[in-house]
Amino acid sequence: MDLDVVGLSRLQFAMTALYHFLFVPLTIGLAVLLAIMETVYVMTGRTVWRQMTKFWGVLFGINFALGVSTGIVMEFQFGMNWSYYSHYVGDIFGAPLAIEGLMAFFLEATFVGMFFFGWERMSKVAHCVVTWLVALGTNFSALWILIANGWMQNPVGAKLNPQTLRMEVDSFYDVLFNPVAQAKFVHTVSAGYTIAALFVLGVSAWYLLKGRHVELAKRSMTVAASFGLAAALSVVVLGDESGYATSAHQKMKLAAIEAMWDTEPAPASFTAIGWPDQQARATHYAVHIPWVMGLIGTRSLDTQIPGINDLVKQSEGYIRDGIQAYDALQQIRAAGSDAAIPNHARMVFELHGNRLGYALLLKRYVDDPRQATEAQIAQAAWDTVPQVAPLYWSFRVMVGLGLFFIALNAVFFWLSARRRLDAYPWLLKLAVWSIPLPWIAAECGWIVAELGRQPWAVEGVLPTAVAVSELGAGTVLFTLLGFAAIYTVLIVVEMKLMLKAIRKGPDPETPLSHGAAAPLIGAVRPGTSQPTTFEPAGDAA
Repeated sequence: MDLDVVGLSRLQFAMTALYHFLFVPLTIGLAVLLAIMETVYVMTGRTVWRQMTKFWGVLFGINFALGVSTGIVMEFQFGMNWSYYSHYVGDIFGAPLAIEGLMAFFLEATFVGMFFFGWERMSKVAHCVVTWLVALGTNFSALWILIANGWMQNPVGAKLNPQTLRMEVDSFYDVLFNPVAQAKFVHTVSAGYTIAALFVLGVSAWYLLKGRHVELAKRSMTVAASFGLAAALSVVVLGDESGYATSAHQKMKLAAIEAMWDTEPAPASFTAIGWPDQQARATHYAVHIPWVMGLIGTRSLDTQIPGINDLVKQSEGYIRDGIQAYDALQQIRAAGSDAAIPNHARMVFELHGNRLGYALLLKRYVDDPRQATEAQIAQAAWDTVPQVAPLYWSFRVMVGLGLFFIALNAVFFWLSARRRLDAYPWLLKLAVWSIPLPWIAAECGWIVAELGRQPWAVEGVLPTAVAVSELGAGTVLFTLLGFAAIYTVLIVVEMKLMLKAIRKGPDPETPLSHGAAAPLIGAVRPGTSQPTTFEPAGDAA
């Protein structure tokens, strides 16, 4: 990446997004786990489940606060670092962000407050409803953000107004039900559930190793393993759906993920391992698994997946069409009024206007794309190829870790069913050491999604190189270093607060002041020597 204004702006947004995404998926997953735990508490009346909900709720609250503080900065960056992007596509991109702020975020924030301060002020059922609304609001936040991001990957339901040079909404229904956005939403949310499940699993395993809060830890592990197994399996299934959407709408991204330089006969093979070399435009020492990529990418045996070289040739044709659209656009804007627009220019723009973004790729090399040389057109066509090696390896790390998460959750699910969660200390240690791995997988997924979209800010519509603000490189570098320092402090603060809360453990429960209080273990019935009830010991619910 060149360290000019464009490169530094990309680096700054990537850094803030990667930091922010450390908090978001845990918030999404923990919210649902809290709702499940409190539902069990309402159904059984056992105070240990209330204790579990409050304990994991403290960790959720710490993470939620840091996620909000890091996420707000990202939205300001669209105006600060990407002003032309905001001008060009703000009418479409801004709508989901506004809905997320007005509908989802305020819903989430309101009920988060009620969750923490409403334990002694609300009935059990009412508080449980609040907890589910927290989970709903958290997922709604993710939905609207991913609708906006999905539109950047597959810009449907919009068209360019040649008079204002702004993209305008043509069909909000298409924006809302964009297949790429829907696939990204379910895949990302499932990944968040997996992260939260493994976090709860690992912390609970640490408690078992230390012999602390054993009953809470065993119940938490049972919930986490069950929830995590379902989530990890769904990540794989929904990842397949996301891959299928990519093959339909982002063919270059898919080819780069596979380091597939040449188009193969259908069905294409999957490159299990190899060494991508972008300069040589080849993948060395590749080991292929026949048919797999064709089945995943096209769900058929007779449909080809185009390779990078063929897609570059296709991009050259798109660039030439875009130059015609650019020329027609200049004539339309020079006409001054709708009546004065030449019919030929109107017809050409109607025919090739959807390729205008490809002509804008030439802005890196020449001010007027109509003056581009053949060499510049060829270079711009190769610019449509993202960085292959980071995509290739990030995807394989993500997939490998996903398979490990399925196996780990399945083992603990089986052990919980047999009530032997603490039978194998080495497995408990493995769970503890596995806590960071879901975040690595999630960050790799983010790299695949966003780096694979380059050189586009909006796929096929607006190149990243022309979307930035007119800032000096020094200004962007200064803010980049400032954000890096602040975000590093924030993540250190969060880790210290989380570790402090984990070491402290859950607060002891007191008799409830609302609803039907759960009976104490071994409480004696008045006038007799017989206990009223006993909680089952061991791993029983």
